[in-house]
Amino acid sequence: MLSPLESEALGLSLLISLTAVAAGLPFAIAAAWLLARRRFAGRVLLDGIIHLPLVLPPVVVGYGLLVLLGRKGPIGAWLHDALGITLIFNWKGAAVASAVMAFPLMVRAIRLSLEAIDRGLEAAAATLGSTPAGVFFHVTLPLALPGILSGAVLGFGRSLGEFGATITFVSSIPGQTRTLPNAIYGLTEVPGGEAEALRLCAISILLAMLALVASELLARRMQTRLAGRSGA
Repeated sequence: MLSPLESEALGLSLLISLTAVAAGLPFAIAAAWLLARRRFAGRVLLDGIIHLPLVLPPVVVGYGLLVLLGRKGPIGAWLHDALGITLIFNWKGAAVASAVMAFPLMVRAIRLSLEAIDRGLEAAAATLGSTPAGVFFHVTLPLALPGILSGAVLGFGRSLGEFGATITFVSSIPGQTRTLPNAIYGLTEVPGGEAEALRLCAISILLAMLALVASELLARRMQTRLAGRSGA
């Protein structure tokens, strides 16, 4: 049985990770399509900006979010004054931080899937009278589904393990932002908390492995189904 602290951290981590993936996935699909299918000035720069969280220290990303989305930040102040939305020190801000850190992984997986699509299939659909939107939703998107699912699961796993950006942006508040990594870090600072920290580490490893295995199985299953449809 999980302790109240463990149950709270696990439930909050799942909520934040699912929200981060759900909010970031449409933008990841759009960004991946833009990078895979369009050539424009600044494309390399955009690609670099999207993948920047992969190479920056997470603390730097968290501090950047704090500057931009804090109560006195240019975006955060507008969100609070115009829409009444506050992201600092609550689970919504933690979801934003997790989404930013997971975004490059989602974009990369989806982009690779888009680049592997036979462009002739899209051209054939357009020749038969399908609109660009119709080609995208009825041909491109279904064919890219393995990459989309893989990216979503990888993003979910990355969100579960997010620590540096989250604790810098929204701190570690019980019931609000104390996710599994934050709880583990806090327990290592408390005398006698090693056993509970070890249990949370085991839970984190299990969830991460499940996410990786699910990503691989989903991608293979979707590729098999798509191959079957193409053969039919």
